Amino acid sequence: MTQTGLSVASFTIAVDRGYGENKQTDFIDCTAWRDSADFVSKYFRKGMAICVKGEITTRTYEDRDKNKRKVTEVTASKVDFVESKANSSAPQDAAAPAAPATPAAPTATQRSMFDHPSPEEDDDGFPF
Repeated sequence: MTQTGLSVASFTIAVDRGYGENKQTDFIDCTAWRDSADFVSKYFRKGMAICVKGEITTRTYEDRDKNKRKVTEVTASKVDFVESKANSSAPQDAAAPAAPATPAAPTATQRSMFDHPSPEEDDDGFPF
C-alpha cells in the first residue's frame, strides 16, 4: 500500500528464451496497481506461471546517496493465471476466480500474440 492507501505490487517474472545450451533467462521487473496488485499479492507465489499484459515504462529517481537511477519495468494492466489452480501453490479460496482444470486450446488472438513461427516455419525468409 502506498501512503495514500493505493494497492501496489512489485514483482519480477522470469522469461526463458532460447533452448538447450543457448537457453537464457531474462528477469523482468513488473508493477501492478489497484485490483491487479491485490490479485497478484493474494493468488501468486514465487515459481508460479503468470501472464502479464501491460506496457513498458521507464522512470528515474534519486537513491539515498543522491545518485540518479533509471528503472525500466512493465506496468501491468492485466494479470492472469497460466496454469490450473490444481497444479499451483496458490492459496485456496472460495472467492478466487476459477481457473480451468486443463488448459483450453488457444483462441486466434492468443495464437497471434504468443505463437510465432520459427524462421524455418516461415516461408518468406524474414524473421518478423
